[in-house]
Formats: sequence, structure tokens, C-alpha cells
Amino acid sequence: MFFDTHTHLGSRQFDADLPVVLARAAAAGVTRMLAPAVDLENTRKLLALSADLPRVRVAAGIHPCDVDSVSGEAWLDELRALAHHEKAAAIGEIGLDYFHAPPEGWTVDVWRAHQARCLRMQLELAVELGLNVVLHNRESWDDLVAQITPFHGRLRAVFHCFTGTLEQARPLLEAGHLISFTGIVTFKNPGPAGETARTVADGGYMLETDAPYLAPVPYRGKRCEPAYVADTARAVAALRGQSVEEVARVTTETALAFFRGFE
Repeated sequence: MFFDTHTHLGSRQFDADLPVVLARAAAAGVTRMLAPAVDLENTRKLLALSADLPRVRVAAGIHPCDVDSVSGEAWLDELRALAHHEKAAAIGEIGLDYFHAPPEGWTVDVWRAHQARCLRMQLELAVELGLNVVLHNRESWDDLVAQITPFHGRLRAVFHCFTGTLEQARPLLEAGHLISFTGIVTFKNPGPAGETARTVADGGYMLETDAPYLAPVPYRGKRCEPAYVADTARAVAALRGQSVEEVARVTTETALAFFRGFE
């Protein structure tokens, strides 16, 4: 019924009880999950983990906060090989992050330039492989939009954990990209995301947990997990005046068209 399009199953926070977490997801009606990676090691971990999980596929990529794990260009060949795996459904999680401080030894300018270079390389790889991308933005919106604009028509992107306005999203939606909502829309004060979730057209958005982060109400402040995408779906349905079943159907169809290899 539900499709959690962004759940970090490779997080160490799930190492001790992942089978139980997945069982709770199944009981909550979560039929499919996309697990984004943060670096090459995490991509390998997720591909191995997903081998026996038919409901799970992987986005392979280097998160902007983890680009200090790569240098030069050889890493792209390894990522290319991983992205050819039958369980790889997208390139991600990639993007720009200006919120977190650079690692020790990096200046802000050099760090941001390295993030941008790694992002461009992964966007080009996605075009080469015919894969769509999962984008991370934190306090980097204008620069991220500038980076993705040359790729309009060459790939599609989902702007995960979208918290902006529909006016911000509209040019991207018109270019074929998507936005995705987390448990933030369940909060008493969801900010612009609440109005955007209410007004964005069917087919323009997906649902996610970003587990183990951003748990929705009534679990706020606790570890998030894939089962809670049902709570986000209920909140979105209430905002839109639609049934939960309709929101689940539309968002699942949207995700199936976006990610490779799901059935």
C-alpha cells in the first residue's frame, strides 16, 4: 500500500533490530522501500542487505556531507559499477549541504566546491546510466537548483525532504522533477511544507520517512522507521481532503514510475 521512498536502512541505528523494523513496516502496509546510500561503503552494505529483501531497492551515491571520503576520479568508476547492480534503482543521496560545518582541514569555499564537483560528476553518471537522482538540500537551495537546471530533460530528480513553497517547486515540477514529504508535515507547525503538501498536484510528490530521522507525530523525538510513512500519508490525506488509500495509490504509482526496477 505505502512506498517509503527514502529510508536509511543502512544506518547503524538499525543494525541491532532491522528484521523487526522491517516486520513492523510490513504490518503497517509498507510494500516497497528505497534505501539511499551516503558513501561507497554504505552503498555496498545496502546492496548486500537488499539481496534478500524483494521490497527494497537502493540508491547508490555519495552524500554531500560525505564527499570527503572521495577524491580524484577513480571513485566514480566504483560507483558506476555499484549502480549497475540489479538492485540499484537510482543515484543518491546526492546534493549540497551548507548547514553542516566542513570537516577539519577544509575551508568553507573548498568544501563547497568539492561538494559541487562530486554532485556534477554523479549527475553526469546518472545521465550515462539512465537513472534518476535523489537530491539533498540543506541551506543550499539556489545553488542546488542552479546545478540541476542544465540537466532538465536529461534526468529526473526528487528533492527529498521538501520544506519549501509550491512557488519554489513549480519550475522544477514543470521540468519533470518531483518533491517528497517527510513527517514534518505531521508537525503542529509544518511551515510552508504543509501548504505545499495540500496544493501540489497528484503525480508531483512522493512520501518518505528519512528514517531514522524526522519521526512524525506521535513519534516525534524518537527513532524514525519505515512503518511511520503511514502516519505521514494520513497527514497528507487530511491536508488534501483525500482518502489515505488514494494518497497511497497515487504516491506509489509516482514512485514506481520514478525508480528503476520496482514491481
